[in-house]
Amino acid sequence: MPCLPVRYDGCMGVVTADEMRALEEAAFQRGTTASVLMIEAGRGLGHAVARFFPEPGTAIACLGKGHNAGDALVALGVLRDAGWKIAIRAAWPQSEWAELTRAMLAALGEVEWLDGPPDPAAARLPLILLDGLLGIGARGGPRGGLAPLAEEMRALRQAAGGRIVAVDLPSGVDADTGEIHPGAVVADLTLTIGVPKRGLLMGRAADAVGALGLVPVAELPVPAGGDMAMISPFTLAGALSPRPFDFHKGRAGRVGILAGSAAYSGAAVLAATGALRGGAGLVTLHVPEEAHAAIAAKCPPEVMVRALRDPRELLDFRYDSLVVGPGLGGVEAGLVRRLLMDSPVPVVIDADALNAIAGDFPELPAHHVLTPHPGEFRRLAPDLADLPREEAARAFADRHAPVLLLKGARTLVTAAGEPLWCNSTGSPGMASGGQGDALSGVIGALLAGGLAPLEAAACGAWLCGRGSERAIAAGASEESLLASDTLAHLGGAFRDWRERGR
Repeated sequence: MPCLPVRYDGCMGVVTADEMRALEEAAFQRGTTASVLMIEAGRGLGHAVARFFPEPGTAIACLGKGHNAGDALVALGVLRDAGWKIAIRAAWPQSEWAELTRAMLAALGEVEWLDGPPDPAAARLPLILLDGLLGIGARGGPRGGLAPLAEEMRALRQAAGGRIVAVDLPSGVDADTGEIHPGAVVADLTLTIGVPKRGLLMGRAADAVGALGLVPVAELPVPAGGDMAMISPFTLAGALSPRPFDFHKGRAGRVGILAGSAAYSGAAVLAATGALRGGAGLVTLHVPEEAHAAIAAKCPPEVMVRALRDPRELLDFRYDSLVVGPGLGGVEAGLVRRLLMDSPVPVVIDADALNAIAGDFPELPAHHVLTPHPGEFRRLAPDLADLPREEAARAFADRHAPVLLLKGARTLVTAAGEPLWCNSTGSPGMASGGQGDALSGVIGALLAGGLAPLEAAACGAWLCGRGSERAIAAGASEESLLASDTLAHLGGAFRDWRERGR
């Protein structure tokens, strides 16, 4: 399948706090009111929380006195209508709140006020704590009356299973730089309002931001252009279109995979399963002869498994994409390099294939995708590895033609002349073996289906991250999550993308 051009649909930018205020001011000049913006933002926030946590539980809004608190109050109304038990925990008496925030409280009607920490044993689970303490205009961490409330949220998260959802940004995280100030709220999920804030996408902010969702607001359109973007169905809206009814496996594409060894059979199986779950029409797994029997016995029946002696044999087959490297072990590096250099179709280069090109990076075509974790990136570019992740990724893309997917808590995807795309999905549960192998297979399938390399890498990262989130919501934990769990929930992740359900 030929690669289709990248489709950004004009929606990609991020903003600083000042730029966000300018967007709001422009909306006011067009006739929108602050009340309209708050109601739309709060409703979107409430619906987003309900999608992330589909079983109604207890939602407690932890409030300062600004407009973030107003957003949280509107969200409480949505959650109450969806069957949630709601309550308010406020740092200040309402007489000190912003006028518009008081209006949202009046519109909410009767609601329980908590004078002290909630009793987790009496709460209907999940226990969600909405962080509405500080907005993008604040500087530094929570202070004064806000500090005890931030500490209370932290304690409930640490010891009682509470989940913190930050309204727009975690209180105490700088919207522009991502700096985490002392005492900042550590969120499990941040739902940023209208437009992604630049600081939330920075790697330095990931521990406080957690998973990142976007709450679109019609009056605050995401600006086009810029050097950084958030990977989400709102910002890459046309990337995964529904299949026409007369679709067939030839149009889905053929993926060839070179992976596995006697010592690392699981990596090959996960990569092949990832390609299947990612939508490939046909998946053929090529493995070293000595590992063929063991790997074939573990593979899904939909995967064709072939033994090979020389990696260059893959060039004799008609594939639409290749995945090379997971668990490959001791295959001669020179032969792998030759395959990568000569392949006319896009190649996802992972694991041992990355090691094969480390130290003497060959000229590779722009349609390939490199997927290093930080250790592999250090071997590929030792002079860049100690730079901030964002700076290192941009510098690498300026040197080399292929798309770069740099794994991490905030996976980065970029290429020469392109923005730095930052993934918004995922979970600490993905810190386990096999997740990268699964991702490689998914990206290979998206390439075979016709997505451009940068799109395929970005969508693959989002889908696998969302699959892990769904697996945890379905009963796994961050400790128990497996790569196979992520793949089992990939179908729901595809639906979430198309329905903008995250």
